[in-house]
Amino acid sequence: MNETLVIGAGFGGLALAIRLQAAGIPTRILEQRDKPGGRAYVYQDQGFTFDAGPTVITDPSALEALFEVAGRNMHDYVTLLPVRPFYRLCWESGQTFDYDNDQAALEAEIRRFAAEDVAGYQRFLAYSRAVFNEGYLKLGTVPFLAFRDMLSAAPQLIRLQAWRSVYDKVAEFIQDDHLRQAFSFHSLLVGGNPFATSSVYTLIHALERQWGVWFPQGGTGALINGLVKLFTDLGGKMELNAKVEHFTTQGHRVTGAQLVDGRYFPCRALASNADVVHTYQHLLGQHPVGAARGKKLAAKRMSNSLFVLYFGLNQPHAQLAHHTVCFGPRYRELIEDIFHHDGLADDFSLYLHAPCVTDPSLAPPGCASFYVLAPVPHLGTANLDWAVEGPRLRERIFDWLEAHQMPGLRSQLVTHRIFTPFDFRDELSAHQGSAFSLEPILTQSAWFRPHNRDSQMANLYLVGAGTHPGAGIPGVIGSAKATASLMIEDRDR
Repeated sequence: MNETLVIGAGFGGLALAIRLQAAGIPTRILEQRDKPGGRAYVYQDQGFTFDAGPTVITDPSALEALFEVAGRNMHDYVTLLPVRPFYRLCWESGQTFDYDNDQAALEAEIRRFAAEDVAGYQRFLAYSRAVFNEGYLKLGTVPFLAFRDMLSAAPQLIRLQAWRSVYDKVAEFIQDDHLRQAFSFHSLLVGGNPFATSSVYTLIHALERQWGVWFPQGGTGALINGLVKLFTDLGGKMELNAKVEHFTTQGHRVTGAQLVDGRYFPCRALASNADVVHTYQHLLGQHPVGAARGKKLAAKRMSNSLFVLYFGLNQPHAQLAHHTVCFGPRYRELIEDIFHHDGLADDFSLYLHAPCVTDPSLAPPGCASFYVLAPVPHLGTANLDWAVEGPRLRERIFDWLEAHQMPGLRSQLVTHRIFTPFDFRDELSAHQGSAFSLEPILTQSAWFRPHNRDSQMANLYLVGAGTHPGAGIPGVIGSAKATASLMIEDRDR
C-alpha cells in the first residue's frame, strides 16, 4: 500500500511519475497499450516510423526541468532539433506564408500580404507576450482548487479581456483575412475553436517565439523513450498491457486498481492520466462520486476529434516544410461545421507533417514518412460511421495532396494507415472520440476545469489534457508539475 499509481503513460503521466519518483515516492505506471506514449504512440512499418500524435515541441525548458528535478541532464537522454520555419501556411490560391522566429523575416512575410498589418502584428505580439507572462509563466503550473484561486487571477484575466475569443483579439490588431487565419489557428492545436476559445490561448504564439519549435531526433517517440528511461533510472516501475477495469475504494479513498486480466495493484494514492470522463464514469463509476462526476463531465463541451492519415512514400518530397498548414476555401464556416454541425463537411483544412525534412532517419534511405490530419467533429457532434467515412476521406485527402502539395503521391505510396474518431474512442478511451478532452472555452478552464486533486476522493488526482491547464505538450507537462506539487505536499502531511 506504500506505492503510488499513475494510470496512463502519456506525456502527463510520465512527467508526473518522474516528479514523484524523484521526490522519493515509489511510483508505478499502469499503461493499457503495448507501448508508452498515450497519444504520442509510435507505429513502425516497412522501415517507416510514424509518430501517432504530437510533433511540435514549444517549451524545451519544461522538459529540461523534468530531468533537472531528477538530477539528470536531458541531453544525455534525447536530442532536440530546431525546426525552421516553424510552419509553412498555404492557401488554395497558391499563396504561402513562412512563419518563423526571425522578426525581420516574419515582418517581411506579413508585408507581402498587407504592409499596414506589420504595426498591428507588433501590437499583437506585445499582447500575446503579456498573456504568456500571466497565463503560462504565472498560472500554467499552479493548481486551481478553490474558487478564490480563480478570483485572485480574475483582475489579470479581465485586464487581458480573456472573455473575448482568440480570433476576435487577433482581428483587433490585424486586418488581412489570410493573416488573421495565420495568427488565430494555434488554438486548434489544443482542440480549441478560434471563434470561441478564450483569448488567453493567444499565448501560444508568444510561447513559440520565446523558445522556438523543436523536434526530437528519432521522433516524438524518442522523447517518450527518454522519459521512460529517466523514470526507470530513478527506480520507477511500469506495467504495459495493463488495462484498468476499475478502481477499488474504501470510503472516500482509492485503495487500488483492478486490471481486466485479473491483476490487482494496491496504492496509497492514485493519479489518472486517462481521459477524465472515462476516469470518473468507468474507472470510478462504481463509487457515488465517480458516477456523479462522470455524468456531469459527460454533459460538458468536448473538443473536436481528428482524422489522421499516416503514409510512407518512396520519394522524400524535399519541397515541403516540416510543418505545413493547408487552409481550405472556408475558415470560419468550416470551423463552425467541425464544432457544431452533424455531418462531415465537403471541404477540409489539413496539417501535413513531414518529419524527414528534419530527421531522415524516420524512413528508409531515399524514402520519407508523413502524416496528415484533418480536424473533424467528435462523435457527439456528428455520429458518423467512420468505418465508411474513413476510407472515403482518405481518398479525398490523397487526391488533394497529390493535386496541391505532393505530385505523384499515389504512385510513390509504400504503406498507409488511418486513425479515426472511432480509434480515439476505442484505443484511447476518449469520450465521444475527442482528441483533446474538454473544449478549452473560458467556462471550462482553470478552476472550471476538472481539478488536479479531487475535492471528495482524498487521494485521487488528475493529470493530462482534461485537467488544468489543458491540452498540448506544454499544457500536460504543466499539469504534471501542478499535480505533483499537491501529491508531494499531501505525502508530507
